[in-house]
Amino acid sequence: MPRFRIQDFSYLEKSPTSPHSIKNKISDLIYCSTWSKARVESINPDTGEYRVVLTGNLEREDSKWDEW
Repeated sequence: MPRFRIQDFSYLEKSPTSPHSIKNKISDLIYCSTWSKARVESINPDTGEYRVVLTGNLEREDSKWDEW
């Protein structure tokens, strides 16, 4: 599985992005985390709009953190 890098966080906020691309990046992020959790912040049953918050710790590699 590809490594999620610190620089990849900016990719998650680019718009428009396909759901498939976002799914792949978020999967990489979770896979490369030492721990993670998700919280459903809101959901609108009428429109289907939702907000999910991910929290976690990305595995640390010195070269990745130095570039941040």
